[in-house]
Amino acid sequence: MPVTEIVTTAPSPAFYLAGAAYIAASVFYLSSLGPIPAWVKRAARLAVVCAFIAHGIDIGWRGVEHVHPGTSVREALGFLSWIFVGSYLLVARREGLFVLGTFVAPLALVVLAAARLSPSGQAVAGLTSLGRLHIASATIGLAILLLATVVSTIYLMQQRNLKHKNFDGVLFKASASLETLELLSKRLIAIGFPIFTVSMILGAIWAAQLREGFDRVEWPISAITWLTYGSLVVGRQLGGVRGRKAALLTLVGFLSALLVLAIYLVRRAGGM
Repeated sequence: MPVTEIVTTAPSPAFYLAGAAYIAASVFYLSSLGPIPAWVKRAARLAVVCAFIAHGIDIGWRGVEHVHPGTSVREALGFLSWIFVGSYLLVARREGLFVLGTFVAPLALVVLAAARLSPSGQAVAGLTSLGRLHIASATIGLAILLLATVVSTIYLMQQRNLKHKNFDGVLFKASASLETLELLSKRLIAIGFPIFTVSMILGAIWAAQLREGFDRVEWPISAITWLTYGSLVVGRQLGGVRGRKAALLTLVGFLSALLVLAIYLVRRAGGM
């Protein structure tokens, strides 16, 4: 596929504000796991909300400069981080899910920093509206699936604490029940998987329009991702996949999706 130099722009002031707020939120969330005053939890929530707002302003700033989330994988990562945090804010209002912020804030910071500070590399030539829709839908779907992966990770940690009767652990005391975590992961995948499915269909149509073959390594890996989440959704409906098995499948699915993202990033950075 032909390539061309990507249009890029310097990080906006809002990016640095978002980064500072994410750092503050990470510190507050980690501190809130211990016996601390209630204001620390309120400060953590406020910091992540401020980070989310500043992050959104940074995306808008870049859009004005014609560098929007559909421009490249690099820009899509910044958008993924923002959707990831927004999804967390929607579910964090539920009692017992505050602990998610301990994972979400640092992860959002790392992904945003990688998106803004990594080399711009090159972009695909002939990026059509269909291509932008493919990138946008894939980004939204993966952001929701990433949150499901975080929830499943906490589930596995909680299950391990129960197995070893570690009832005094900080995470055990701060987290929700296994039933709540599994239900949340199930709902997130029920939302994220159809969006990811749409993105794969759009990507296949886009590739066909560009007369690009399906022999690139990311296609079979993407298929593995889809099959993993698809088997999880079907397995849950049939009642045979739940608990630890469902959590592990969630992690495997997202790891394969992460590998696809890494391939795209390396390819664009190297101009391949």
